[in-house]
Amino acid sequence: MSDENKVVAETRTSFGKGFARRLRAAGKIPAVIYGHGTDPVHVALPGHQVSLIIRRANALLDLDIDGTSQLALVKDVQKDPVHQIIEHIDLLVVKKGEKVAIDLPVVVTGESFSGTIATLDATTLAVEAEATHIPENVEVSVEGLEEGAHITAADVKLPKGVTLVADPETLVVAISVPAAPVEEDETAEATAEETAEAPAEEAAAE
Repeated sequence: MSDENKVVAETRTSFGKGFARRLRAAGKIPAVIYGHGTDPVHVALPGHQVSLIIRRANALLDLDIDGTSQLALVKDVQKDPVHQIIEHIDLLVVKKGEKVAIDLPVVVTGESFSGTIATLDATTLAVEAEATHIPENVEVSVEGLEEGAHITAADVKLPKGVTLVADPETLVVAISVPAAPVEEDETAEATAEETAEAPAEEAAAE
């Protein structure tokens, strides 16, 4: 694991919205660590460092909690819906060698057959992976695929050590031909005809 993921966490005993606001004002993020049958541990994390780390999905933190090292997986990030400020983070205790259930982002690579488009139906795939070897994403190649082709979860080649949890029949990518756009001239002509007909119908009604 990269040294960049080593984070010093400060234990905290104060709670509530007011205290959380003061923490954030001081450049820190309130978080809770749970799992493996342990009591939840409430901590404060360095805001800027952690904000950079969690840009990557399923980030793993190597926490230093009062001198004790603890691996923790980012399970949930709560943000202010307007300002997008991180308000709270949920962390799951993990151990080296154990597998964890995660959702991996799906990335489409390649180009489908000329004139077709690839529609991503599932943006993530539920999988299991070793906690200390979680890939950033899974890649799905659509190179040369023609209209009507589709890729299911079972078709996706997963990285080494990763196993599928999602329904194998889950549709991930579908290849289709986009519908022909309505010509602007035809649309304008139809609108003009409707406008011309309206007064005539009104006159007839009178």
